Parts: sequence; structure tokens; C-alpha cells
Amino acid sequence: MIRQIVFDMGQVLIRFDGRYFIRRQGIAPEDEELIWNQVFRSLEWMQMDRGSKTEEEAAASILPRIPRRLHQAARCLITQWDEPLLPIPGMYELIQELKENGYGIYLLSNASRRQHEYWPRVPASQFFDGTLISADVHLMKPQLEIYRLLCERFSLEAPECFFVDDSPANIEAGLCCGMPGAIFHGDVTELRSQMRSTGIRVSALEPVQPGAAR
Repeated sequence: MIRQIVFDMGQVLIRFDGRYFIRRQGIAPEDEELIWNQVFRSLEWMQMDRGSKTEEEAAASILPRIPRRLHQAARCLITQWDEPLLPIPGMYELIQELKENGYGIYLLSNASRRQHEYWPRVPASQFFDGTLISADVHLMKPQLEIYRLLCERFSLEAPECFFVDDSPANIEAGLCCGMPGAIFHGDVTELRSQMRSTGIRVSALEPVQPGAAR
């Protein structure tokens, strides 16, 4: 029986779309691929998620590789991509419903240590019973050790957890640890259906559209 629901953060609770963030900074189309590769697809970004570099250290390493005219925008992408945060429509309502139905709610996310600063601004964060962030433990999904650590730290049984992540590799790793789950494709209605099929108590509510009142 499923007793706990474990969520990823980026592209599950909040939008994390590097190309969108680049366009939001007003970076010219001819510079987009450079910034995409040098920031979001950089070794430094992975090192931030693993906790071996801070944002400032990553910026100091990345900026010399790009033209000076792009430094300010690149620094903002490294240190302020979360301003503003963009919640995934319908996820707040789903998590609130799960919480009201008695499920434990947990976060397992690859994120830098700065996650602790912006996490309170994630609308559904108030419903979470515990969080485990990759940078804090120097482990990253899909390493099996981080799933085992989640269970150990919060006294969870993997078969009693249902894991929601947008990465097939991360869901597959959870399954290797005995944790069932579902790949989130951005459709909360689909996720509700998948949850109901496993016996999780959720309604068939349609997701709230952006800008709609709760």
C-alpha cells in the first residue's frame, strides 16, 4: 500500500526550462546556444547540484568562457533563475489533496544548496514532511544511494512510496530500489489517473489554469 508520495522539484513542482529562462533574459537568438551549453549544460551546473561548487564559484568558472557582453545575463541565470518561480499548474491542488488524504509528502531533488533559499516560495512547500537535496548529501539522482538515503533519513519503506519525476532514468532508478512511480509529462490530470490506478486516493479534478484563482 502506498503511504508516501515523493516528488521531484524542477518540471514537476515548478517550471525549470533553461531555454525559457535564456529568452526571459532577453538574450539574442544567435547567442542562445552558447549560453545554453556554457550554463545549463556545463560541468559547473552539475557541480552545483552535487554540492561541490557554489553559484559564485560556478559563475567565476563559467564567465571567462563567454563574451563579456553576456556576463550579466549569464550571472543572473546562474544565481537568479528562480526569480520569479513558476509553479506547475494544478500541482498545488494535487499535493494539498494528497496531504489531506493522509499521505506523507517528500521531496527528492537534484538542486544546489541555494534551493533552501527559494524553497519556501514554492507554493506547495508548506505540505512537505521532509526534503532531501542532492547538494546537501553529495549524491544525485539516478544514483541508487540517494533513494536509499531518503528512505533511511525519513524512516520510509521504498515499496510504500510513489515517486513522481520528469526523468525516466530517475524513475527507473527508483524502481531498482523497490519504489514505484510515474514519469510526469506536465499533465496533472494524467498524473492523477496514474495515481488512482495504483490505489492512491485522489479525485479526478482538472488542473487549475495559469492565473486562475485557487
